[in-house]
Amino acid sequence: MIDYPRYDKDGWRRWVPSWRLVSGLCIAFFGAMVAAAGLAYAMVDVPDRDKTATAQNNVYYWEDGSQMVATGGERNRQSVNLAQIPKEMQYAIISQENKTFYTDSGIDPKGIARAVFNMAKGGDTQGGSTITQQYVKNAMLNDQSQTISRKVKEIFVSIKVGSKVSKDDILEGYLNSAYYGRGAYGIQAAARAYFNVDAVELDAGQCAFLSAMLKGATYFDPAGAQSIDPAATPQANSKRAKAQMQDTLDKMVEYGHLSQEERAKHTDLPKVENPRSNSQLGGQVGYLVDLAKASVIKSGKVTQKQLERGGYSIHTTFKKKKVESLKNAVENVYKKEIDPEKRPETDTHVQFGGASVNPETGAIEAIYGGQDATKHFTNNADVTGAQVGSTFKPYVLAAAMKWGVRDPDLGEQQAQDERTVVSPKSRYSGKNNLKIKEYDGTIWENEKGEQWRQENDGQDNASAGAPPDYMIDLREAMRESINSAFVQLGMDVGLDKVAEAATDAGLLEDSLAGSGYPSFSIGVSDPSAIRMAGSYATFAQSGKQREPFSVTKVVNQDGTVYTHKVETKQAFTAKVADNVTDVLKTVVEKGTGTNAQLPGREVAGKTGTTDGNKSAWFVGYTPQLSTAISMFRYPDDETLKDRKFLEMFGTGGETKVHGASFPSTIWHNYMAEALKGTKPVKFPKPEPIGEVINDVPPSSPPPSPSETEEETSPPPSSSPSESETAPSPPASPSNTCGVFEWNCDDGEDGGHDSTGNENGGPGGNTESPSSSPSETGGEDDDGGGGQEGGGGLFAGRNG
Repeated sequence: MIDYPRYDKDGWRRWVPSWRLVSGLCIAFFGAMVAAAGLAYAMVDVPDRDKTATAQNNVYYWEDGSQMVATGGERNRQSVNLAQIPKEMQYAIISQENKTFYTDSGIDPKGIARAVFNMAKGGDTQGGSTITQQYVKNAMLNDQSQTISRKVKEIFVSIKVGSKVSKDDILEGYLNSAYYGRGAYGIQAAARAYFNVDAVELDAGQCAFLSAMLKGATYFDPAGAQSIDPAATPQANSKRAKAQMQDTLDKMVEYGHLSQEERAKHTDLPKVENPRSNSQLGGQVGYLVDLAKASVIKSGKVTQKQLERGGYSIHTTFKKKKVESLKNAVENVYKKEIDPEKRPETDTHVQFGGASVNPETGAIEAIYGGQDATKHFTNNADVTGAQVGSTFKPYVLAAAMKWGVRDPDLGEQQAQDERTVVSPKSRYSGKNNLKIKEYDGTIWENEKGEQWRQENDGQDNASAGAPPDYMIDLREAMRESINSAFVQLGMDVGLDKVAEAATDAGLLEDSLAGSGYPSFSIGVSDPSAIRMAGSYATFAQSGKQREPFSVTKVVNQDGTVYTHKVETKQAFTAKVADNVTDVLKTVVEKGTGTNAQLPGREVAGKTGTTDGNKSAWFVGYTPQLSTAISMFRYPDDETLKDRKFLEMFGTGGETKVHGASFPSTIWHNYMAEALKGTKPVKFPKPEPIGEVINDVPPSSPPPSPSETEEETSPPPSSSPSESETAPSPPASPSNTCGVFEWNCDDGEDGGHDSTGNENGGPGGNTESPSSSPSETGGEDDDGGGGQEGGGGLFAGRNG
């Protein structure tokens, strides 16, 4: 019956199959395929969507195992009839997703072929989905994996659904089962989540907007989702959503589903509601849930879609009592000191953020994200854009003690390799308006040939130094938060090494800014409170760095799907880290951070205030707990265009808000409560480290008698005792050179601006000691660099 090899042929011809054999095999193969397809089609049934389309709760637990919240109330799956769904919504989906919906068989052969081709190239099997297929996948198939077998099953079920179920029922089912983001399954829930209206009330613009959300709300929701992906900013998401919405409206017009007149009414994004509407997520709980949810998704063990379908028990690191204590510490200061009605020009839009991390594990034990998660969406414990000012200086010191400074007498490569590790006893100039140099002694210049002078707070020279250079050791420079000393130290070490020390400690590289300018060393970057607390915890643990985390394990009905493992990296040697801690102890014992003292406990920390007094920080730690507190003014109204950080001159009745005032008060009150009942622990005693750089001040011509008499008495505002009660107010415009007035004459050689730079730069910071939050003294780390209207790239000072 099968003539092969061919009996009547010789040689190679014997092995060439006849046309009869080839055609017969082809017919048999395709016949078998058709039979198999027919059998498969006959065997599949139309599944009951109600059995699989109902999402479960996710339950979040406190660190002690007690339940924090179940998120079921956040997800509303109220189904509506097709008659209650506007025609504009129906046609928006059809126009964008499947224009042949009413005429196709339920599948798209070309799309399927494209998906198979992608799979053959090593890609995934996504693509080629009609509305019918998406409905089947969302509402009828328990298995959501991207495998060949599931795709084949989806195709056959879709064909059967297409032949057995009316198109209107399919469209209704799809719109009621699709996920639109914000925990909203179905068009009714989506209409409420985004616009707080019923589905029947949606207009054409809102319908086109919601159709865009089906592309993936993470990247299209205007509220943003930076906790999941830093690229999903509100601005970027709004831009993507608007483009997708406009494209949908254009297609609706093109396919005859919308008039041009109606289309012209919807050229901008519609106004959307705050993402949180679940009262269970009010207060701090919403921020905690968001942080934990993002952590679970980033683990890679549970996808966002899987998490939204529910059924997971998520065990967090958050300690209920500490979260409550941090909230109370913030609210008490706010209620006592901040009065928007009495001082509307200075006390409106005041916000606080905070985070507390366990140094031994990296566990985030408490955060303060804002006044209420259902009213203030941005989590202030996460990235806010608030610069950190002088709280960045410990990384400069760590870099100097880890790698050392470069020798100006060596060649560039040799200077990189042969460095001198720095002792805290090393001396640097604390002179105000210090002309900053490269490590080799040449004057620093930017790409335009412009030089830099670094200003100190109140334009004061270091009070501990002697004229004319006001040489001061690094411990005293940290205690008084002298900008000029740390800016020059950063240049001698190399700003690349300063950045490396910051990331080694635990800051994220994408939060660092201005690394090409001298002011990088004094805090123009904007890490989150969580990262600042975590990085200072590295010093608390003698250089052992552990990533901050918020979830210990995730469990579902099949068992544990994720368990966090603490990984430890030795970022710095114990000698380096313990010396940084020892210097930061001085800040709290008798420097700008005295307000953070905890009787009977050793505390290390640093204050920070930034450019134009637009943010203030205190970051400090004991061996058991590291906490960062931030304060800033930023309008909460997301409808405002070009929102920017506002100055805090006069806020809370203070002439100027410092890290030594409200932030350190909150830190102290919280830590006193959080550590109550725990045994005080001392920091390790540091071993001597490095060499004393600049031990002998450089020689200079002797000053005249009048100059000596004048310079040996520091200005009153630089004295700790006096600055606590009488801080220097901001320089008046008449005595201040403009930011870009390169030739502004300050009486010294070379032009400079009196905001902290000679011919510009991202700025600097300055501080002076303070002993009481009610007193207006304290540090002022005017953290230059002004991204929010702070005078441009070359403006400001930090301390």
